[in-house]
Amino acid sequence: MRGFLASSIGVATAAALALPLALPTPALAETVPVTPAGSTQSLPLAPVGPAVDRSPGVPGMSASPRGPETQGLTAREVKTFSLVGVVWDDVATQLNGRVQVRTRSTRTATWSDWQDVEVHNSEHAADPDAVERGSGRVRGATAPLWVGESDGVEVRVQAETDAPATRAGSRLPSGMRIELVDPGAAPPAGPTDGKNSGPGDDKGEMVAPGLTMEMAEASAANVPHAQLGANEITELNKADSTADAVFASDGELTAAAAPYIGPRPRIVTRKGWGADESLREKAFAYTNTVKAAFVHHSASGNNYACKDAPAVLRSLYRYHVVSSGWRDFGYNFAVDKCGTVYEGRAGGVSKPVLGAHTMGFNTDSMGVAVLGTFTNSAPPAAAVDAVARLTAWKLGLFGRDPRAKTTLKSGGGNRYPKGRNVSMNVISGHRDGFATECPGKKLYGKLPTTRTSSARLQGRP
Repeated sequence: MRGFLASSIGVATAAALALPLALPTPALAETVPVTPAGSTQSLPLAPVGPAVDRSPGVPGMSASPRGPETQGLTAREVKTFSLVGVVWDDVATQLNGRVQVRTRSTRTATWSDWQDVEVHNSEHAADPDAVERGSGRVRGATAPLWVGESDGVEVRVQAETDAPATRAGSRLPSGMRIELVDPGAAPPAGPTDGKNSGPGDDKGEMVAPGLTMEMAEASAANVPHAQLGANEITELNKADSTADAVFASDGELTAAAAPYIGPRPRIVTRKGWGADESLREKAFAYTNTVKAAFVHHSASGNNYACKDAPAVLRSLYRYHVVSSGWRDFGYNFAVDKCGTVYEGRAGGVSKPVLGAHTMGFNTDSMGVAVLGTFTNSAPPAAAVDAVARLTAWKLGLFGRDPRAKTTLKSGGGNRYPKGRNVSMNVISGHRDGFATECPGKKLYGKLPTTRTSSARLQGRP
């Protein structure tokens, strides 16, 4: 099943019901209008270096084939940015080669060493036949790399050197561009509680202090777990989490029928990390249920402080939507190195929101991305613990045992053909559904203990 869409009209109605009675219009006069944060510079890459074209059979020329194609961007000053990635025209084309960047820090005015950018990123995407993938806006893309606030960049991309020149893989994709993402300033610290609200519409006017219609829709999807405009959803103990889930289910769930819901962790909402809600598509997409949780690493590097995690998220979100052409942030949740949990794709943290995280297995699943790269670096214990806490709660809402197996139908990918029923762990790594390094061998190695911890938090025997 491809999932289904919830219209903005329905969610807007929920937002309106969540708002208290409006006060007179003058109460809005003191409110500072919402200003979308962030920007993206998109610069085309061009051939670099001397051409090497030695044709066989020509006197005095080697029979060696043409050298590897190389494109790049010479060192230059640019507007401030903090995250980089390379995109190209055709999402179905793979970049077989190496991408490297170096950047100039605004803080020290020094250039970094050359850094590798993860090129295999196509598996972090919507399913092959998903509406999102067929929008015509989706592009091929590398993984993003967080570099910190910078104002200079140099790029080089070289096709793989060990492939024959006749193979398509030895050529670089067409239309390559370097994307330089500025996350913008952090949102105001003060939470919005929905008071002193006034009328608004879907053109950016506020429906509550600090809330556009798009922001109110995203926030209303989390009512009654939090008030409209909340920056976070508070943590609850196990008993209160069960009671909260029963209340939110509107009679569809009873405490006796759902005894294994783990304590709800604190979750920073999209408003809390400063998502620009005007970027995403308006409607929310849902699947039927949540049978499995796929754990990922963002592959964006570990060079960030916990205080910078909201900026990293704003950058990833902008890279997913503006640069890669996705409908929204790809993952359902994100976790930073200090163990803070963040709401990802809009639609409600307790709902089965259809993500774009594990190509072929987005239906009936959720995706959790730990911010960082854990191929050779061990994930922080706080992050691993947060994954266990989040899955104990969210999988518990749908009656799933984190230690169990489940069956998912493949939507197509490089590991399982479309239509095959695949048995998987309820808590799986991305590589279990797709031939990829994600979530990195160090994080993947933590999944067995994560399953045990998650089940214990649910209170399972």
